[in-house]
Amino acid sequence: MMRQTYFVTGTDTEIGKTFVAAAFLHIARERGLHCAALKPVAAGCEIVDGKPVNDDAAQLIAASGTDFDYRTVNPIALEPAIAPHIAAARAGITLSAGDLSRHCRDALANDFEFAIVEGAGGWFVPLNAAETLADVCLGIGARPILVVGMKLGCLNHALLTAHAIAQAGGDLAGWVANCPTPAMPAFEENVATLGERLPAPCLGIVPYLGDDASYRQAAPLLDIEPLLR
Repeated sequence: MMRQTYFVTGTDTEIGKTFVAAAFLHIARERGLHCAALKPVAAGCEIVDGKPVNDDAAQLIAASGTDFDYRTVNPIALEPAIAPHIAAARAGITLSAGDLSRHCRDALANDFEFAIVEGAGGWFVPLNAAETLADVCLGIGARPILVVGMKLGCLNHALLTAHAIAQAGGDLAGWVANCPTPAMPAFEENVATLGERLPAPCLGIVPYLGDDASYRQAAPLLDIEPLLR
């Protein structure tokens, strides 16, 4: 059975990682694939029935159709929307890349054909004094997908991230140009520059679809084929 696991990271926070991840999961399900989704660490939660719940994790659950319970999908749910290692320290929690990687590997030991693990923020978001979310991606052997938030500064952020992935021994599976705001000057030229310089295929270009857009609207704009080979 084909088993594909990807780690969705981004050039920044609030640039559409969950939007893109959910869209890929939706496409995979439409093709009849058994999907799984995980969000190992989430900072920025609402308290529901006395427990913290993250909206990104909830979207991944809905898009993947997984039968995992919430805590399997999102084992570390932190209430304040701040850097995860700071939120964890304030809550008296020690984050460990090894623990998170083991959790992901155990969860994904079940039968699935297409899985996405979504990070928080960008590639080098700290977990503790020595480890970052990059260590989780590498620890579970997932291939990164880079979501580029198309705004001023994205070229530097995208190229630095791709370089860091390569330096760590990661294999960038592809990238998506996603527009989190209505307009970006020289948009086409920026996309072309990324296409020339990023060492992986472009998996889609998603224009700004509105603040209330559904991941289903983004799905037709994405190419899942390179991820299924």
